[in-house]
Amino acid sequence: MKWITRARPKTDRIACPWLIQRFIDPAADIVFVPADEVLSRAEAEQGHAFDAPGAEFTHRGNQCSFEVLIDHFELGDDPALARLAKIVHAADVTGEGETDPLGAGLRAIGEGGLDVEGDDQRLLQLGRFVYDALYCWCQRQVTE
Repeated sequence: MKWITRARPKTDRIACPWLIQRFIDPAADIVFVPADEVLSRAEAEQGHAFDAPGAEFTHRGNQCSFEVLIDHFELGDDPALARLAKIVHAADVTGEGETDPLGAGLRAIGEGGLDVEGDDQRLLQLGRFVYDALYCWCQRQVTE
């Protein structure tokens, strides 16, 4: 299945593909396109649009797209994933940066990544390590 979102990913648009490929659709094809093409490409390719205005999976209320995906696919009973969602929320949702002490660091990594890497697929590949590491850290935190 194709999962389509806006180009130049940071934070939520790196976290969501990580979540999708790790827990929802391991064979997912993540596609980055200009913002004004997300919905039309998703419709044309019978894919899922995410983290874009009007997308199937995007911010809802005070939730970021990562949290929306966790709820929709009923992944919230994984305590480490729930902990990671709090970090992603703090990093991604405007005005919520103080809700988790790790949010500012994750935001800095996401924003800095845009300056370091110009290729969105390579940026996603590099970002997977960050989310794998954070998820492992969260697993240790919730079991200690």
